[in-house]
Amino acid sequence: MSLLHRTVRERTGQAPPADAGTSTPAEQLTPPPPAQPPTAAPARVPRTRTGAAWIALIAAALLAVLLIVFLVQNTHSTEISFLWMTTSTPLAVALLIAAVGSVLLTLIVGTARITQLRRLVRKNRT
Repeated sequence: MSLLHRTVRERTGQAPPADAGTSTPAEQLTPPPPAQPPTAAPARVPRTRTGAAWIALIAAALLAVLLIVFLVQNTHSTEISFLWMTTSTPLAVALLIAAVGSVLLTLIVGTARITQLRRLVRKNRT
């Protein structure tokens, strides 16, 4: 009985298969291929408020960079007249003031409309 037959019998308690002694030494030393774990589709990560805040922060940072570039490129002075007032200010500052004013006006009108709708809903509930 060969060493391979004795090793198989000692480990398993059974006799080796009939063709166990016909393999070459290289085949005997080659380990079996590793078992592959079942591949499952990766789990989708749920969207969270923190993730949305992170995206909003990145967008705000990009907008800030664009705003800084705009301000640096538009530093030449321009004359602005409104009714009887006249002033000279950099173009970028004038446009920035106009943009902030329009955002504030939009927020005021939007807040008034939301308040109006909430009052209407409360009135209809009772």
